[in-house]
Amino acid sequence: MSGWTRAISDADRAILEKGRWGRRAGFGRRPALVVVDAQNYMVGRPGDHDDYPLSCGDVGWDAVGHIRRIAAACRRNRVPVFYTRFVLEPDGSDAGMFDRKIGVARGDNVYFAGTHGAEIVAEIAPEPGDVVFDKKKPSSFFGTPLQAYLNDRRVDTLIITGGSTANCVRATAVESSSLNYFTILPREAVFDRIPISHEVSLFDLDRGFADVVTTAEVLDYVESLARRNDRSERLPD
Repeated sequence: MSGWTRAISDADRAILEKGRWGRRAGFGRRPALVVVDAQNYMVGRPGDHDDYPLSCGDVGWDAVGHIRRIAAACRRNRVPVFYTRFVLEPDGSDAGMFDRKIGVARGDNVYFAGTHGAEIVAEIAPEPGDVVFDKKKPSSFFGTPLQAYLNDRRVDTLIITGGSTANCVRATAVESSSLNYFTILPREAVFDRIPISHEVSLFDLDRGFADVVTTAEVLDYVESLARRNDRSERLPD
């Protein structure tokens, strides 16, 4: 938690230190990458977001670059890559509480099935071997077979990227932690529409559910898997 304590009051700092909040859980041995809702409606086009009413703006495109690097490293090192897409029917019939609380947007540049807005950003599009799930709720686990696939591959660590930090990323990270996965958030690879929501969400997640780290730390960890596996293969029986 040392990075966060510079931005909070002395009283808050005392509470964190007394409760020993935000300790590092670390990485496990078998990671997977989850790219949460990195869709066109979430980031618009670089420098031009007027036609995308729900775009997170250029911060989303900054994160896309980091997601690309992490995903490439994962594929090189045979770390499974999962994508989720938030996709609703155009008539809003499957929106549920989302419609009551937020309201279903309109047009081809949001999240409706079959539209440009619902598709994953081309720069980080899934590649052969990656797995894509559509979802209707914030958590990447809710109503999807994600956990079954993680169990099948004996995953113990989730690297969570995408957006938005305060909504679907946060819901996914809390559920990941609740399911006892080592939960890793590379801060440059997640994004939100509202800066304060982004920062407070990362603070809360780092305090009790996940390790908020840098892209560089994640890349070092993923690349180390090959070295570890190489050493293991050379050990005598």
